[in-house]
Amino acid sequence: MNYYFAPLEGITRSIFRNCYERFFGGIDAYYTPFVTTRDGGIMKKKEKRDILPENNSGLNIIPQIMTNKSEEFLQAARHMQEMGYTEVNLNLGCPSGTVVPKGKGSGFLRDTDALDRFLEEIYNGCPIDISIKSRIGFSSPEELPVLLEIYNKYPVKMLILHLRTREEMYSGSIHPEAFSYAYDNARMPLVFNGDVKTVEDVKLIKNSYSNELKGIMIGRGFLSHPGFVGNEKLKGNYTDKNRIMEFIRALEDDYSQVLFGETPLLFKMKEIWSFLQESFTDGDRLFRKIKKVKHLDEYHRIISTIDK
Repeated sequence: MNYYFAPLEGITRSIFRNCYERFFGGIDAYYTPFVTTRDGGIMKKKEKRDILPENNSGLNIIPQIMTNKSEEFLQAARHMQEMGYTEVNLNLGCPSGTVVPKGKGSGFLRDTDALDRFLEEIYNGCPIDISIKSRIGFSSPEELPVLLEIYNKYPVKMLILHLRTREEMYSGSIHPEAFSYAYDNARMPLVFNGDVKTVEDVKLIKNSYSNELKGIMIGRGFLSHPGFVGNEKLKGNYTDKNRIMEFIRALEDDYSQVLFGETPLLFKMKEIWSFLQESFTDGDRLFRKIKKVKHLDEYHRIISTIDK
């Protein structure tokens, strides 16, 4: 079973990925937050820095592209090939309100004819492999058979299915029955994504889909419980709170090299703690305190008291 780290915009960039790998490891591939293309498929400088191989040494990185224009996708993919990448991932899952109205991310799922034409063009023209990360529909899981029929027409290296619709965003229960349908009907390797947060979740997925499943993609679960998967790929006991605290302090040090001033650094650490609180007893109370701090010395005093 392979484990993939899902991309979370603004969080899982190269600094976070490198620090996570030092302390936890066990990840078969890190998928980058999506690169947005402009005319000619040109990436923003910040996004390009994030995927440069020299900034991700020792990591298996899969860059993700989000666009609904085939020529921009292909140009961006060529840039990534020049960097040495052999695979890119197409984002058809982002549910953001700033993305969907533009017909990008999961917004693309509403126009299946246009999506089909787009996929034909990129699969015919892309010099490297393309995997897809998709929602199971825009409004309803019942849309999945139509989407899967389209995906099955192309040499999709791997299909990662987030088991919610766009309209569900990240709330409510996932739809495992949709994954079962895909498992029975997909012609490409499949990856399970959505609400995987415990070892029990992982065991249930493994038992349900056997070794034919390509892997599991986890995002918020790894942020909330770093290294929780605890299989033979991981080095040591990653439920240990001391290790998590070492990680969060090292992450702050790494961010401090690129974020100047207390305010942006505190904002970043609060963002991480909004997930990490789940790893600690009475974590919601702890996070309420962290959210209120305005200076780093206050923040340091609060986290210094954890488990004392």
